[in-house]
Amino acid sequence: MILGVEGTAWNASAAVFDAQNDEVVSLVSEPYTPSEGGIHPREASEHIAAEIVDVILEALDSAGARDDIEAVAFSRGPGLGPCLRVTATAARSTALRLDVPLVGVNHTVAHVEMGRWSSGFDDPVALDSAGANTLVTAYRAGRYRVLGETLDTGVGNALDKFARHAGLAHPGGPKLEELAEDGDYVELPYTVKGLDFSFSGVVSSAQERYDEGVALEDLAYSVQEHVFGALVEVSERALALTRKDELVVGGGVSRNERLRSMLAEMCDERGARFHAPEPRFLSDNAGMIAVAGWMAYEAGETVGVDESEVRPKWRPDEVDVVWRDDAPEGTRRQDDALVQGAEANVRFSDGRFVKERAPKPYRDERLDERLRKRRTKREARALHDARRAGVPTPPVLDIDVREATLTVEALGDDLSRDVTPDEARGIGRHLARLHASGAAHGDPTTRNAVRERDANEDRVFLVDFGLSYATHHVEDFGMDLHVFRSAVHGTVENDDEVLTAFDDGYAWERGDDVRERLREIEGRGKYQQQSTNSQ
Repeated sequence: MILGVEGTAWNASAAVFDAQNDEVVSLVSEPYTPSEGGIHPREASEHIAAEIVDVILEALDSAGARDDIEAVAFSRGPGLGPCLRVTATAARSTALRLDVPLVGVNHTVAHVEMGRWSSGFDDPVALDSAGANTLVTAYRAGRYRVLGETLDTGVGNALDKFARHAGLAHPGGPKLEELAEDGDYVELPYTVKGLDFSFSGVVSSAQERYDEGVALEDLAYSVQEHVFGALVEVSERALALTRKDELVVGGGVSRNERLRSMLAEMCDERGARFHAPEPRFLSDNAGMIAVAGWMAYEAGETVGVDESEVRPKWRPDEVDVVWRDDAPEGTRRQDDALVQGAEANVRFSDGRFVKERAPKPYRDERLDERLRKRRTKREARALHDARRAGVPTPPVLDIDVREATLTVEALGDDLSRDVTPDEARGIGRHLARLHASGAAHGDPTTRNAVRERDANEDRVFLVDFGLSYATHHVEDFGMDLHVFRSAVHGTVENDDEVLTAFDDGYAWERGDDVRERLREIEGRGKYQQQSTNSQ
């Protein structure tokens, strides 16, 4: 058995995991609820300090396991520094008192492992819909790679921010969920940047509409539909990019029934399997710390008390996942005649690719129609403009905006299974030319680059311009580079070599400015810059 201790932000929690029976046999939590506003770090740490010892003792007594504990696992990060330090102190003293090893657990990885353990899935994509952070990860080569993440605020904090503006008490998410049951659709901004999220725009717009007198029920419904629609779309893009067919979810926002139903419906539509752990294991809880901690403990991953400093900005892709065997990537087989992407289905027929943006049943039908038609028109125009600028793209043969269907000349295979340095260099050249022409691609992943069919030598084309737009801003060009780099890190074995070649190809007069902005963008992601560890 192992004792898990959680206290990253708002919940003092302890649990005991019985590995022999593969069961969390006790879970005790004492959450902190602020009297007003959001979470206050000082008050949260004081709450955890007041509750954590009693919570640990109750969890041990409930399990009847004091003499059977083999290790103590604790949430080492990421999280609020004051809360993490209190939790770590309690875990250290407990481990010393029981004379057992200490295991430091990454809180985000624990969400993933709880989903994997409770589902029985082997190699899922994971959506973490937490309050402070939101990201999509997939396992490759010993680590959970971040495919996409929020560029401003976590989805839970975004919902709470709007709720507070509307006068709702913390936590606002559940109250918005209840209000949304009686709401109707109001158009708000919808933002997906490749596989990244941005929620500040939709929240600001919703606040403005509320101040204008729009009904709170309608705004609650519409905020959910826009925010959750982006979460589900990016999750589907991650499934398509990695060619995986399993999705798990974690984080407190995933307790929302509407979000879970949208994810389940999306997975059902594409023939993938979906799992959400039971609600007590979705929000921050020690059960997931105990489960992930046991996996690490069995693999020999313990830490000395004097080396167990907390890591407030510890990213999941910094953790060596030594307890997993490397899983095969892209194992899902697809019919050569029909390729199921994230946004559209592409059918090959008579030397043509027919791309159909079929309705997404998980989305509000008004939002869905708006996105399908807009992206179809945008893609046809962007493909034409890119070809005129000298970027290799497939010729457009037909467009039906009403049916959201685009027909283009067929090319070859996409590069999501493998991409050579020479091909990456070509993608870099094409993006540089596209940017110089005054356009961003919007989603330049390896899946959206293809080899020319039956060519004497490989030639790379860019495809899928549904998120493309006209721009001369270095920020937008930097986002394109960020999307490509994230996709390569998440799916390609020789990622460093491929990205070096890509950077070599990305040469134009504003290239250095774009790279400088790229560094700034990559510093915005939650926990991008590792902070100084603290006790």
